[in-house]
Amino acid sequence: MAFIRRRRLERELYSKERFSLLLLNLEEYYFEQHTANHIINKDGKDERKFRGSLKICSKSIIFEPDDSIQPIIKIPLRDCSSIKAPEDNEASNPFTRNTPGGISVVSSQVFLIKERNVIAPYKTVRGRTEHLFQLDVVWKVGDVVQTLHQLYRASCLDKMGDQAAMITAILQSRLARTSFDKFRFQSISETLHMECKAEMVTPLVTNPGHVCVSDANLYFQPLNGYPKPVVQITLQNVCRIYKRRHGLMPLGLEVFCTENDLCSDIYLKFYNCQDRDEVYRLIAKYIENHIAEHTAESYVLQWQRGHISNYQYLLHLNNLADRSCNDLSQYPVFPWIIADYSSSVLDLTKPETFRDLSKPVGALNKERLDRLVKRYQEMPEPKFMYGSHYSSPGYVLFYLVRVAPEYMLCLQNGKFDHADRMFNSIAETWKNCLDGATDFKELIPEFYENDSSFLVNSLKLDLGKRQGGKMVEDVELPPWASGPDDFLQKCQEALESPYVSEHLHEWIDIIFGYKQKGSEAVAAHNVFHPLTYEGGVDLNSIMDPNEKVALLTQILEFGQTPKQLFTTPHPQRKIQKLKSLSRTSSHSTSIAESPVSPNEESFEDLTEESITLAWNNIAKLKLDTKCKIHKEAITGIAVTCNGSSVFTTSQDSTLKMFSRDSKTIQRSVSFSNMALSSCLILPGDTTVISSSWDNHIYFYSIAFGRQQDVLLGHDDAVSKICWRDGRLFSASWDSTVKVWHCVPGETLSNKKHHFELLAHLEHDVSVNTMDINAANTILASGTKEGTISVWDVTTATVLHQLPHHSGTIFHAAFSPDSRHLLSTGEDCCFKVIDVQTGMLVSSVTTEEPQRCFKWDGNTILSGSQSGELLVWDLLGGKVTERIKGHTGAVMSMWMNEQCNSVITGGEDKQIMFWKLQY
Repeated sequence: MAFIRRRRLERELYSKERFSLLLLNLEEYYFEQHTANHIINKDGKDERKFRGSLKICSKSIIFEPDDSIQPIIKIPLRDCSSIKAPEDNEASNPFTRNTPGGISVVSSQVFLIKERNVIAPYKTVRGRTEHLFQLDVVWKVGDVVQTLHQLYRASCLDKMGDQAAMITAILQSRLARTSFDKFRFQSISETLHMECKAEMVTPLVTNPGHVCVSDANLYFQPLNGYPKPVVQITLQNVCRIYKRRHGLMPLGLEVFCTENDLCSDIYLKFYNCQDRDEVYRLIAKYIENHIAEHTAESYVLQWQRGHISNYQYLLHLNNLADRSCNDLSQYPVFPWIIADYSSSVLDLTKPETFRDLSKPVGALNKERLDRLVKRYQEMPEPKFMYGSHYSSPGYVLFYLVRVAPEYMLCLQNGKFDHADRMFNSIAETWKNCLDGATDFKELIPEFYENDSSFLVNSLKLDLGKRQGGKMVEDVELPPWASGPDDFLQKCQEALESPYVSEHLHEWIDIIFGYKQKGSEAVAAHNVFHPLTYEGGVDLNSIMDPNEKVALLTQILEFGQTPKQLFTTPHPQRKIQKLKSLSRTSSHSTSIAESPVSPNEESFEDLTEESITLAWNNIAKLKLDTKCKIHKEAITGIAVTCNGSSVFTTSQDSTLKMFSRDSKTIQRSVSFSNMALSSCLILPGDTTVISSSWDNHIYFYSIAFGRQQDVLLGHDDAVSKICWRDGRLFSASWDSTVKVWHCVPGETLSNKKHHFELLAHLEHDVSVNTMDINAANTILASGTKEGTISVWDVTTATVLHQLPHHSGTIFHAAFSPDSRHLLSTGEDCCFKVIDVQTGMLVSSVTTEEPQRCFKWDGNTILSGSQSGELLVWDLLGGKVTERIKGHTGAVMSMWMNEQCNSVITGGEDKQIMFWKLQY
């Protein structure tokens, strides 16, 4: 509930101060303030004098009386007919006589605000009024009047662009004449790295000043000293920084000192990209595991695996899509989830309880959609289906008016919306989103948080009277909610429910993904006005300042579509059993996947538990035995079912059989003088198959101790072989993967194996590795040029071709559930792709190449180029344990089914036996 938390903090910090930047107009600046008296009816019998503060703003004069009973007075400069100080030739003027430091302002309209310190619509006083402000510092009168004359001339210009240009010139002149006050440094030993001009961004307003970056702190000093002389952030405390698009320009920078909070510590808007990027660079140096390295895809795997909740994932996506609670035109967007607001009990097991997440709000009602589509088809270019957006400043404040009334008054020129158009009822709002001709809004994060104050009129605001005479008070809740807190609790439960977990990717496709733009958007009935999309207009190409200001105002008020994060279909999350949800730790195991139902406890369950236990303790792997058995690097390892015999292949061209019990080499076979690349044992432990650089695949009979058969299957070296259900898969540097149906020969006769080529999978370059999924239906191959290809084995067609690596891919393997594929290569990267969609869902950079690995979907055990075994937290993207191993690269790795025994083969010609020691 970041927005509400921020508002509550502001009220605590500045509870004695009634003035705020929200009293300014949109795009208005607050320049300076002077202690002064406001004198009414000078020299009259009912003369009154009120002490307070005179604020000079770019479009208005504001006087804040010290007495909170008195209203704040706002005088628009455009409505002024005279602004002057008493001069010698006006000594006879009774209004200004005997008033040193006086400034006379004559206006045709003023606004009275917060009378008796009550937040309410502004009162408008029309007709000629004269105000005398007496400054405490007399000698400043001339400068103040000159400033007001400049600003008055700007406000009287006919065109908004001309007004903005003149005010900007005045602002830049003021900034140029000032600089950051170095006496504000926290320590005299601080070293200045950079200083520049910028604006601090808060909802609806910006505040100009100076940014300073030292070797220890980030500072912002407002030009006007409001709300405090300097904002200071310790660089060591910064956790995250994001470059932002603000006002359609890449000029924003948002800084967070917390990991999971939606609300930042400061949001800055710079005047040029160079300053923004340099400040970003200086701050980023202080951040460990800098968030800039994360992409949207980097959170997908965490979400799919249940390590972050649906709520957390949506927050991450909003952050990465430039959504910020400091920018109401780009406020975080969350979906309507529940569609039932009439039942007395909310049943989250029924699909009809939920909104169809595959459609935008505007497409949920077929009758309305038909009308919109017809209008769209008849519309000239540029076409759009919806005349309003699903997220805009007005919609955000529609929901939050009860906790942020001043924001609504700022946005709507001092007025609340009509009582019947207010946020009165959850059910009414949902119905209007379904049926309304121009209402297509989604929700905001507050509906899935814990602070229900936005549903309650705790400030006792007078929000008007509805037709029928009923006052606008608390939001009317559905029958299934016993109160505001219960309503939010049930919304959270709905968001994290199995149904939403399995369908949320469809909504992500619409809001952040591939259905956001282009032909897919048209097909999904998801087309908004072109100006709402990133890149929809280039403001730098518009030379007319009036056109630019008008366009920018239109876009900011209308709302903006999030930055597109995904260009391919988003992977689905499949969660069958929910244990608990945690929003406090992004890496805590909050949701567990279960392959069987709770009533099917069996041996498989115990095996699964033992495997999970093994992987949870994989860092406790200890070296048991090591033996040097080859003359060159070891390339393959295969072990018999009882674990007694270990077969290895090597670049020394030999296949060796090693006894684990006697720790001796029992057999050594050479099929040719070329290196062997891999080996496997056929079911029954009767035959070992080896692949060779001489283009052949050799079959060796364990029982008879001799070569049983040979397959000349390729035109270049065979790099990898796999065996599944009577089928042999072979990968080769001849740019193919071949699938063979293999009928073994009868071991007691001289009959040879019979080979039938079932599939021929063509690649553009040499294939270096491959793997088959558990169902034997999907094959993944990795090439020497870094491309991962995912194939449908049943049809011999390629599903995805993904150039995710640069250079040779050393190893690739499916996760145990076959949903993900992990690969590693000479580019020092681990890459995880979602098999169904082909989306890259995680990328982890390594210090050196990792040559081989085993993984359980979350944790990786890898063999490195230097010979170490490394344990990786894939979701955290970091090494959790380093285990000293070989003196050269780890070339091959074997792991038993229980995952508690590992054998590695190295470039140092050794095999090493490892065991888990709990």
